[in-house]
Amino acid sequence: MDYNQEQKQDRKTLLWAALAVLLLLNLVLVYFIYHEKQENLAKDEIITAKTEEVLSIKTKLDSISTELDLKIAEIQKLGGSVDSLVALKAQLEKDKKELKNASTYSAASYNQKIKNYESVLSEKDGEIARLKQELGIATTKNEELNQKVTGLESEKQLLADSVSTYSAQNKELAEKVTLASALHAENVSVNAVSSKGKEREGGKYKAKRIDKLRVNFKLAENAVAKQNEKDIYLRVLDPDGAVLSDMATGSGSFMFNGKELIYSSKQTVSFTNTGQSVDIFYGRGGIPMKDGKYVIELYSEGFKIGQGDFTVR
Repeated sequence: MDYNQEQKQDRKTLLWAALAVLLLLNLVLVYFIYHEKQENLAKDEIITAKTEEVLSIKTKLDSISTELDLKIAEIQKLGGSVDSLVALKAQLEKDKKELKNASTYSAASYNQKIKNYESVLSEKDGEIARLKQELGIATTKNEELNQKVTGLESEKQLLADSVSTYSAQNKELAEKVTLASALHAENVSVNAVSSKGKEREGGKYKAKRIDKLRVNFKLAENAVAKQNEKDIYLRVLDPDGAVLSDMATGSGSFMFNGKELIYSSKQTVSFTNTGQSVDIFYGRGGIPMKDGKYVIELYSEGFKIGQGDFTVR
């Protein structure tokens, strides 16, 4: 009786130890998920701040462009030379286009350019006054110019109001920028690989000839997406909607829209924004596959990035 009781006690001790290890593993998993979520939130805040900064600079450049048009029209009317202003306008339009290039964008550089443009506009005010004096334009003409300047100030105010509106819509804008940075899987295909390594394509396969699946796709180019290591999760759903998975061969779980989803296989890819081709393999581990239509789902960085299907017969 004493020996049996000792055995029971040992079993209880081992059981409690196993439960403690499982609890510790769950706590570690929760920590890493929380840490990754905090990093994603920080990235979103940086993208939002940079987007607002770019919108503000674009608004200022648009305002300067409008002033340049008015200056060019006024100096032409007074008979002055506008060659330098036309060249300046061409440079300004070039700067506006390059504002979209994230790799060359510099806030300090653009703020300096804006100061230079404003300095030239201020100089042209003096030139316009000199031309008027030389041509003996009447006071009534001066009044017309004042009215145009007043209209320009109103336009500036409207542009300033637009910036305020952009700020008020900050949350919506941040969501759009985050969505724009999502990866997109194109040309998703599923090939069957036999136990002898023979690969078949076409999307319809016999169950006995499937030892593992090769899922191939291309990652579409995306200038907004950060070029770094991306975890891509593959989910294979059988005809009943159940996810094929085997934790012993690399399956696991990830968070999507606040819910934990099981994945069949995972691949870490270095995103290069070159339309690169990606392969993800899933081995069925000897488990028979039902006849019917299977669905392939691909996820990365909190987004569903692609889908495909194949049939087992």
